[in-house]
This record gives sequence, structure tokens and C-alpha cells, in this order.
Amino acid sequence: MSRPPKALAAAAALTLGLTACAGSDSGGEPADGSSSSSTTPPTESWEYVTEPELSPPVIDVRTDEEGAVLGEEDTYAAIGPKDEDKGSSMVGSMLVDSAGEPVWVLDATEGTQADLQVQEYEGEPVLTYWEGQAVVGVGEGEMVILDESYEEIARLGMTGDLDTNQTDMHETRITEDGTLLVAAYVPAEADLSEVDGPEQGWVYEAVIQEIDLETEEVLFEWSSLDEVPVTDSQYEMPDGGGTEEKPYDYFHINSINFDDDGELLISARNTSALYKLDHEKQEIIWTLGGESSDFEVPEEATFAFQHDVQRAEDGTLTLFDNANETDHTSRGLRLDVDEEAMTVEMAAEYTSDDERQADTQGNLQELENGNVVIGWGQHPAYSEYTADGELLYDASFGGGTSYRAYAVEWTGQPTQPPKAVRQDGSVFASWNGATEVASWEVASGSDAESAEVVAEGERDGFETELEVSDSDLGEYTEIRALDADGEVLETAEVSAG
Repeated sequence: MSRPPKALAAAAALTLGLTACAGSDSGGEPADGSSSSSTTPPTESWEYVTEPELSPPVIDVRTDEEGAVLGEEDTYAAIGPKDEDKGSSMVGSMLVDSAGEPVWVLDATEGTQADLQVQEYEGEPVLTYWEGQAVVGVGEGEMVILDESYEEIARLGMTGDLDTNQTDMHETRITEDGTLLVAAYVPAEADLSEVDGPEQGWVYEAVIQEIDLETEEVLFEWSSLDEVPVTDSQYEMPDGGGTEEKPYDYFHINSINFDDDGELLISARNTSALYKLDHEKQEIIWTLGGESSDFEVPEEATFAFQHDVQRAEDGTLTLFDNANETDHTSRGLRLDVDEEAMTVEMAAEYTSDDERQADTQGNLQELENGNVVIGWGQHPAYSEYTADGELLYDASFGGGTSYRAYAVEWTGQPTQPPKAVRQDGSVFASWNGATEVASWEVASGSDAESAEVVAEGERDGFETELEVSDSDLGEYTEIRALDADGEVLETAEVSAG
């Protein structure tokens, strides 16, 4: 196993992190996670003897203060490293422990992945992520659901007049009512003459669905062109855009959540606006921000090209402000919104000391204790703050991007057994996704029944090296994964390296 020096990892994280944000067009960045014309060298990554095909990024935990949930032993960061042209060492999904060590790594077999999180499905905790093809921030794919053994149990997505594989990456949310909130970018004809496009033009229309997971019935459907004109877009018409081959992404839906009164809150990046939708009437109640705002928004509360609007426990609205074309850098934002007086005040903001600018992607997750986690999207980092903005935890993965980042609780015991390889006087052991492993034992003998322990040690990150003398090894050697009580979770035969 090759473990990169932490000092080099920190330097690489700083240099590549700045490179990932430098040179991005403000409002002109076409959409989330799109490719740039230049290519950033890959960030430093782990190399494993037992899992040579995996190359997760080295994560540098720069800040870990008391009170950080991400710093707790039973909490993991869920991220989705991608965009190799921006320096990512992999494309896929990861669970990462408090020290920044990978716990579970999944490479995308084709296309890309996004939005790894823990949700509840049919009464059980599950891992979910989006998988599919993404071009210029527009995705076509499906939501994948894995159980605690990492076995795939379902693929979900759009229904009705749309195919499941038309599901976009930006939101795949299972609700407490056993429904699914998803969206699609559907090509539609539109007059674009007022936005420097063709009169007989084409746009990506946002279509939102709420689907009953048991019956697959569409309970709610809303389409952006019915109420939001193309003239509300703040996204500049690209060269050759607005055609059937290259539809104009005028709206760019990127989050859907229920409000606490049963209505829906959505965010549209390219109109720089939040919308509240009437669930029964399936129409807009109000618009906050952008060209057609129903609210008075003071300068300090102004946001642009934002992501991930949600209603917080204290009644405020939270979001990630990408802040393209503004006089401030990207930030997490908490807004006090008076829906009767139609006024907005900034309640809190969550900023970085290094003035991170993430033109695309990002999220804000409120935790049960009131802390907030910020996924910095295009900037390869995630952070945790107190409710009033004190930084508690900060980690960088050097290069690439991650659409969102979450703090999650998860218990995993894979169906697949551990992997162990004997090489250069040591046995290397790993068990991708196993969260309960506390230590390892190497046992050897003439066969499995006669095998006795010849080496042992505490789990040391994703892969653990156990030194073993050749003279202690018999014809048969196995690795044993033990939990905190010393009970054997699983065994596997050691292979020769």
C-alpha cells in the first residue's frame, strides 16, 4: 500500500483546489459539473494492495474542533468525487470517516454518479445515488438504492409520460410519506427571440414529479414553461444554443423539497430564484430572487445561481449561494422570510476563510443539533459550522468536484468477503464498506481447522498492513475481521501478491 505523505496531500489540496475554481466563468458556466476546456492534473490518491482498481482521493482534514458531528466516530461524510478533467482521481461515490479515510468506495462503471446520501426506503436505511450520463450539467439516468450489505435493491425515477432513465441528477429524494421527488430536463419548443435565440427555438423545460413509491402513481407534476418565461433566465445564450440539438437551459432545476406546510420549495439555478409551489393547484405561490421576485431582497441577502433550498427547523430558509456575478464569494445562507410582508432578511451566512468560489453545485445540510454541513460543489471541499457560523470541521479532497456532501450515519456489512493479500513480509487486509471492523487477525496452519493466530492489529484505515514472518505461515492462511468486542465478523483466505 502506498500512503501519500500528509504534507504533500495538503499542498496538493490547496493548489488543485484553487485551480478547480480559477478561470470559471461567473454566470457563463453552463451548468453543474460541466467540463472545462483545460485539464487539471489528477489529485493525489490512495493506492491499495487489496483493491488496486480503486483510487479514492486523499482527503486532508484541516479543521476538526470539539462539537463537530463530522468529527464523531459513527458519522461519515458522503461525497461523490467526479470530473476528472478538473483533477478528480476517480468518478463515483464514497463514505469517508472523521479522519478523512475512505470507508466505502464505489467506482462508476459507466457514466457518472452524484448525490450519495442515506435515506429510508420501505422502513430501512439505504444508500441512494444517481447514476447515468451527464452532458453540460443535464443528466439522464436513474436513482440507485443499496441496502446495508451494498446489494442493489431498486432503481427508481421519472414515470408517467417520461421514461425512468430520463431522471436528472439534481434531486432524488424519498419523503417521509413514501413518495419520491424527482425531476427531468425535457426538450421543448419555445420562442427565444427575446433572449438572443431563434424564434422557433428549443429549451430544456424542468418537469417535476412526486411519485407514490408503492403504486407508482404521479401525485404531482409541474412544468416550468407553464409559468416561468424564458426572459426570467439569467443564463447567457451560448453560441449555437437554443436549437433542437443544443437546447437552451433557461431554468436548471436543482432542488425539490417539501415545505413545512405541505407545499413544495424548489430552486432554479439559471433564473437565480426560489419558488414555492402549491401542491394541490400545482402552480407557483411566490418567487424569491431573480427577475420576477415577489419579495424585497436586501443586498446582503442577495444570492445567485444557487442550490438546495430547504426549510430549516427554526422556520428560516437555507440554501447554498454560488454567488456568481456578485460582489461576494460562495457561501451557505440562512434567510428569514416573511411571507405576509414579503420581506427577506439574512439570518446567518457560512463562509470560508479562503474565499471559496464554487460557480456550480453545492448544498447546505442542517443537522439535528443545529449545525450545518456545507458541500462546496465545484470547490473540492466540505465543512461543518455551528448554527451561527463558527467553523468546526473542514476537509479538502484536492481536485475534481462533488455535487453535494452530507454528514450521515450508516452501518454496513458487505455481502462480499474481506480481501487479503500476502506481499513482502506482510498481509494487507481490507473490507470495502464494512463499518464494524475494529481489528484484524491473521491465522495460518496446514488447513482452515488447524489455523492459529500469527499476527493481529487494530484496523488502520481502509487497508491495514499486518507484518507476518514467513516462518509462521503454513499452507493455509486466512484473515479474520473482528468487531469491537473481538467477535469474528467474517473470514477470507489470503491470496499471494
